[in-house]
Amino acid sequence: MDRILSLTAGVLLAAAPLLAQQPAAPAPAAKKPMMAAPKTGMTDAQKIAGAERAAPRSISAHATIVEMGATMDAPMKELRKGTNDWVCITSMTNAANGKSDPMCMDKSWQDWAQAYMAPRPPNVSGSGVAYMLMGDLGASNTDPYAEKETADNHWVVSPAHIMMLYADPKALDGYTDDPHSGGPWVMWKGTPYAHLMVPVAAPVAHTMKASAK
Repeated sequence: MDRILSLTAGVLLAAAPLLAQQPAAPAPAAKKPMMAAPKTGMTDAQKIAGAERAAPRSISAHATIVEMGATMDAPMKELRKGTNDWVCITSMTNAANGKSDPMCMDKSWQDWAQAYMAPRPPNVSGSGVAYMLMGDLGASNTDPYAEKETADNHWVVSPAHIMMLYADPKALDGYTDDPHSGGPWVMWKGTPYAHLMVPVAAPVAHTMKASAK
């Protein structure tokens, strides 16, 4: 989520026409995800191909593909209209190393993401699935709105993973919040945005950057 996605700017809030846990106070309105479309120089066809890598082909080949605006409040750009209820977003962060972190979401996750961007607590009415099969580029495991790694915000770079939402937040109670446990873990536990991270690849080794404060 991954920064969830790390695994997901104006991504979904501006894309409301394309898209729509345990209760807690909403995130401060002053904080919003710092995401924007990477300056890649890629063609739309290349961006679509990259976004499709986030999920199984049977899903992503028929999904709507969108790209975030250059700034958080800029409108989303639809690169391809899909024929199923899934939405895939092209890489969500501007990585200097050329890596990408696309994500594909079902309807429950699209609704969740709109709430996250607002910000307001999501109303999860049913189970939800999102894919980040390219992994993510790093996110705090405790603070949904962390913009960078610090010494105490439990930064984690996630491998390829699936993310699960549940209508009943108690469904997460039996899972650890330790991303290094070797199995599924809860990201953002104790917040309205808590969800289950299910790794499908080996953990990513990560050492805190010396410049992180």
